[in-house]
Amino acid sequence: MIGLLAGAVEEIAVVGAHCDDIAIGMGGTLLTLATAIPALRVRALVLSGGGTERETEETGALAAFCPGLDLDLTVLDVEDGKSPAHWERIKQQVNEFRKSCSAQVVFGPHRGDAHQDHRLLAELLPTEFRDHLVLGYEILKWESDTPRSSIFHPIEASIAEEKARLLQKHYPSQTGHDWFDEQAFLGLLRMRGVQCRHTYAESFILEKATITFGHRGTHATW
Repeated sequence: MIGLLAGAVEEIAVVGAHCDDIAIGMGGTLLTLATAIPALRVRALVLSGGGTERETEETGALAAFCPGLDLDLTVLDVEDGKSPAHWERIKQQVNEFRKSCSAQVVFGPHRGDAHQDHRLLAELLPTEFRDHLVLGYEILKWESDTPRSSIFHPIEASIAEEKARLLQKHYPSQTGHDWFDEQAFLGLLRMRGVQCRHTYAESFILEKATITFGHRGTHATW
């Protein structure tokens, strides 16, 4: 399988519509980056949950998923499930967030997500982060909108297990959902691993990128 190298990454931006979106979509990647790039800066924006128990959960969860990293998290109070009604405010907040960070890579939901809050955010991100590598993560849920992924990030078995454990630990408000359990999360990670010839992986949808071809024995780069 052809590998792509992202080059030097000093800062990433991670964006979610709800508390737990980021951890579900790319928790394994965050844990891996925390080991691989200990000086990494993580700038995070979540649209809803501000001022509630969800914000408390998110604060603890992202701290656990980004151990030792320079993490800055903002949680807004946009009404859950009503993002389209707050388009102007969300557009402004994403614009301000983009100006506040200097990320090389941006992670957020993908355009094909069935949830209207996720989909609206996915559509806005590339309009603000125009010169960035934007990767759309997948969020396991009831809707059968599992994407046909184009980018895979292999993760170690210990990381996959830790992701599933941390999700259960830090989001007690969600454990009542019949899809929110360790078997479900590990199952998706295992399936993505099969698709890229690894045991476990997280997958992403590539928004847009250019490619540079190297010499024999080198990888293509974003």
